Amino acid sequence: MYHIDINNPIHIHFIGIGGISMSGLAVLLARKGFTISGSDRSKSEITEMLKAQGIRIMIGQGAANINDDIDLVVYTAAIHPDNPEYAECVKRGLQMMDRATLLGQLCGFYKTSIGVAGTHGKTTTTSMLSLILMEADTDPTISVGGILPAIGGNLRIGGGDEFLFEACEYTNSFLKFNPTDEIILNIEADHLDFFKDINDIRHSFTEYAEIPGSLGHIVINGEIANHAEIVKNAKARVITYGPVTEEKHFVLPYDYNFGDITYDENGCATFTVYNPRIMPVLKNVKLSVPGAHNVSNATAAIALAKALGISDEAILRGLEGCKGAERRFQKKGEICGVTIIDDYAHHPTEIAATLATAKKLGKTIWCVFQPHTFSRTKALRKEFVEALSAADKVVMAPIYAAREVDDGTISSDDICEDLREKGVEAYAPGNFDEIENFLLKNCVNGDLLITMGAGDVVKIGEHLLGT
Repeated sequence: MYHIDINNPIHIHFIGIGGISMSGLAVLLARKGFTISGSDRSKSEITEMLKAQGIRIMIGQGAANINDDIDLVVYTAAIHPDNPEYAECVKRGLQMMDRATLLGQLCGFYKTSIGVAGTHGKTTTTSMLSLILMEADTDPTISVGGILPAIGGNLRIGGGDEFLFEACEYTNSFLKFNPTDEIILNIEADHLDFFKDINDIRHSFTEYAEIPGSLGHIVINGEIANHAEIVKNAKARVITYGPVTEEKHFVLPYDYNFGDITYDENGCATFTVYNPRIMPVLKNVKLSVPGAHNVSNATAAIALAKALGISDEAILRGLEGCKGAERRFQKKGEICGVTIIDDYAHHPTEIAATLATAKKLGKTIWCVFQPHTFSRTKALRKEFVEALSAADKVVMAPIYAAREVDDGTISSDDICEDLREKGVEAYAPGNFDEIENFLLKNCVNGDLLITMGAGDVVKIGEHLLGT
């Protein structure tokens, strides 16, 4: 296995450089003096950003993109051996590694490396912790899986000892990382095109929890079913968090417990964090991102920040100053009195949380949902229907295939029919143009329109707004 030497810059070529994580790693290494080139299937805002930073970008992937001055090739999990660039690299005998291995090696460049893992909430929690570390003047390096306005993109190159990043479980990528500290937000069924079932997923998270050493910390959500099993072999100090139990008595079952939650007119919470030994830990924690689920995310960020010795003042300023990442309940604008929100939710739990947040605004909710991948839609069909039922009216867009091929066994029409059987007003007008025309005819002044999904459904709201 090739090992990168930060003091010996080389030429690294990225296959699939337009991805949110790949682009961040490419920029990080470019700024450390490495020569970077890369290719992607199509032009995008990210590839244009990389070009503007002096990185050589090739649109389209072919053997001609590979030459003898390349020292190392990095590729994403979506790149297969039949990819013409990948095949050419093998033919030439070039050194190769996947993105996860590269990120794992970069962890070793920092004294403290923090991996934020979980089925959902990674980007928001990473964003929160980013603002906290910046308020504490630690000058962190940050790689986030979305566009974070506070750092001007998806990457911040710092001069400090901290490296903060998202740790995705898909294809067991996070098992190749080497964090000194971890957050585990939740563990649910997802990526079932790779994992066999929830027990297979839990097994991977158990292995992930074994990575940090004895000087590190693992912050884990105490509401994860049998969470103690996940950290049973952990060498690091385990820190739990979750809600205060108030059914009969005021009980603090975790190391960090959130309670006394109130919401403002935008659905943003103010709450208190309690500790069984020090009550309270923090009062009047104010968030600038809406939703009850973000109280939990913020508490995870607080727990790790406290473990790292960050001051209460920096924690409070960081959380209040965190406006979230793009595509996380992001207000896009208004047209004819209709408020348009965009959200990245693509898992039933995320959908339920987003719609619960929307309900606090007291408007008629139109949810335009674009399922992401056929395998996920098929495996979680009942769960999607249940979650989407919280909307007043649902408009289904065609499934976003991503890395998959349609085998004809599941479609958005199927979800639409299931919703109607539950008495939900549901529609499937067709392609994006047809959906936009339908919405223009049917949404009325005062309605809330949410475009939702991990694909390109955001374009619908942007087209309606003329942006």
